[in-house]
Amino acid sequence: MSLVDLIAQADDRGLAASGLACLDRCVPLLGGDDEVLRPLWGSLADGSDAAAWGELLEQARGKLDPVEGTADEAALLAGRMLAAAPDVRSAEQVRMWADACSVASLQIHRLLDPAKAASPLGACREGRTEGVPPLVAAELRRQITVLEVLAGHGPAGLRRALEVSTEGRRVLRAVVSRRARGRG
Repeated sequence: MSLVDLIAQADDRGLAASGLACLDRCVPLLGGDDEVLRPLWGSLADGSDAAAWGELLEQARGKLDPVEGTADEAALLAGRMLAAAPDVRSAEQVRMWADACSVASLQIHRLLDPAKAASPLGACREGRTEGVPPLVAAELRRQITVLEVLAGHGPAGLRRALEVSTEGRRVLRAVVSRRARGRG
């Protein structure tokens, strides 16, 4: 199933986790540590207060640098993901946010991948991955895995979704670090 299909079929928890996972993987661009979004992940667990999402989101925004005015397009996209996160975790709002985060995260990975992409992001989100550079292909796999795990396991899949996100964050942190060394 394509990423577009998985997003279309996901429930509100899966959509919130999908958007959050994309943002979580891009935290290195916003100067955040590995734990900054952990409370938001916790708010997706069974028995948690869905209304706490907005307050936890504001706390995360206060800890991250939205890098306004930077010339770094990847950091700008990550900042927009954070700014666009809905304050209320409703299905309609998180669906739009998850979809936008998916595109933004793939675009960020494309910008940071030294190999140049031949195929448009829309095509790879629909399952046509020929010519997709390795960093983008790995991000696409992570996005699909998060949605599949949550669709198949519900709240029990949150731990695996977080593990996938953590792995992706480490990869992106290494890419950002390598890029910074190359500039300096």
